Amino acid sequence: MKVLELDKLTEAELNSGRKLPIMEQFYTVQGEGAHTGKAAYFIRIGGCDVGCHWCDVKESWDASIHPLVEVDEVVKNAASYPAKTVVITGGEPLTFNLGYLTQKLKEAGLQVHLETSGAHPFSGQFDWICLSPKKTAPPKPDYYKLANELKVIVYNRHDFDWAIEHAAQVSEQCLLYLQPEWSKREQIMPQIVDFVMNNPSWNISLQSHKYMNIP
Repeated sequence: MKVLELDKLTEAELNSGRKLPIMEQFYTVQGEGAHTGKAAYFIRIGGCDVGCHWCDVKESWDASIHPLVEVDEVVKNAASYPAKTVVITGGEPLTFNLGYLTQKLKEAGLQVHLETSGAHPFSGQFDWICLSPKKTAPPKPDYYKLANELKVIVYNRHDFDWAIEHAAQVSEQCLLYLQPEWSKREQIMPQIVDFVMNNPSWNISLQSHKYMNIP
């Protein structure tokens, strides 16, 4: 991830969370995990140094190519839609301070969900945290007790061991999901089905938004 070149005022606004590099904002239906099928407003924050080779939004990695946007405007946009759920995603959204954004979203009466690898320090107030650990930058220990949902992307058979390792660290209430990496879905799905049938504490997550041809 490239370092943003900022003047002192803008740097202070970024550090305080009053401005963030926003790649995109859109209203759609959640396609993955525990809240699949629910309408939600998505805020995708630019910037990620985790670097998954199979990432399907690599254009989010470089924070410097995405405009710094006033967070108050982002909240105003989110609150203008009928659904009351907002999903903050990336990139890796916790590259930046999310305290101000989440505070303002909650003041607007919105439920705030987070999708994160857990690789960066935690900030913000959330109603639901989806932890998706990545081998290139494993989660910081605090995330395991915070996670409401553990979502492991399965690219090859070694990822099942990775999933078991991280499931042992989350709370008993945390929901467990395996999700096939999109380009490997036909190859890996039979293995996921077999695993879940033998380990019924796990669930299958599909990128259903891709099947529906929506963002």
